[in-house]
Amino acid sequence: MGKKMSDKELKEKLTDIQYKVTQENGTEKPFSNEYYDNFKEGLYVDIVTGEALFTSKDKYDSGCGWPSFTKPISEDTLKEKKDLSHNMLRTEVRSKKGDSHLGHVFNDGPKNKGGLRYCINSASLKFIPVKDLEKEGYGEYLKLFKEDSK
Repeated sequence: MGKKMSDKELKEKLTDIQYKVTQENGTEKPFSNEYYDNFKEGLYVDIVTGEALFTSKDKYDSGCGWPSFTKPISEDTLKEKKDLSHNMLRTEVRSKKGDSHLGHVFNDGPKNKGGLRYCINSASLKFIPVKDLEKEGYGEYLKLFKEDSK
């Protein structure tokens, strides 16, 4: 999708929490964010660039209060960095094109789905329902939702 905007453009486009999370490595509050309990069918994209990151097919309720996914759409859409903040060793997850801070990946996810839990801030995401994928320019992802409907 689009290229990363200037800092001025980002401050105009994003809400305060979206900017804090994606540009300043912030974290939103658990259980009071937009998508932690959203289980509608659709696509989750980077709020900054529109890059497709996760689908509802890989989302699950981990009980942590943030959206949790077992895997990204493609490993090529994310980059990982060692994060030593808050006196912890964690693996930060960022979008590859936009370099947006998304959240962290942990090894405590469902074992039958690979064992990973991508714990992602809602503020870094935009949700696009399946019915709107074509209209929003994400028609190529419709096939991901049709595979299981046979």
